[in-house]
Amino acid sequence: MRTEIRTDAAEDTRAAGRALGPILGPGDAMALTGELGAGKTTFVQGVAAGLGFEGHVVSPTFTLVREYQGRLRIHHVDVYRLERVQDVLDLGLDDATAEGGVLLVEWGDAVEGLLPPEHLVVTLATDEDETRRIVFEGIGDSWRLRWERLERLLEPWGAAP
Repeated sequence: MRTEIRTDAAEDTRAAGRALGPILGPGDAMALTGELGAGKTTFVQGVAAGLGFEGHVVSPTFTLVREYQGRLRIHHVDVYRLERVQDVLDLGLDDATAEGGVLLVEWGDAVEGLLPPEHLVVTLATDEDETRRIVFEGIGDSWRLRWERLERLLEPWGAAP
């Protein structure tokens, strides 16, 4: 399962993330990938808002993990600076989903094998004209069941159902 959208501004990227919030449930995990400045944290700001968090979401680059409370507990993780698998394991990513929270991992491609078997991969890229291309890939049956709804929610940015 794969779909792609395009956003023209940071607010559109946030809005696309916000659209995802209603279909996220307890134990969901998301790997966010893309180059520096591609919009991963901006997208997470939208997801957090879509989950009902009304505060300010900032990058966890130097703190590694930030937590927010919305409809579900949000665990926002950045593994960019981690060099060893043990460092990642020490973060307790599996605890975040086991406790019914939502796990959002920036640079998640580096630790995708440590994520739950069913997860969403969101890849962000910036084109030459500064348009952001966001690709969603659902892994596992739980995403297969929600995929049509996800595509409908993303239609304003070009997702094709």
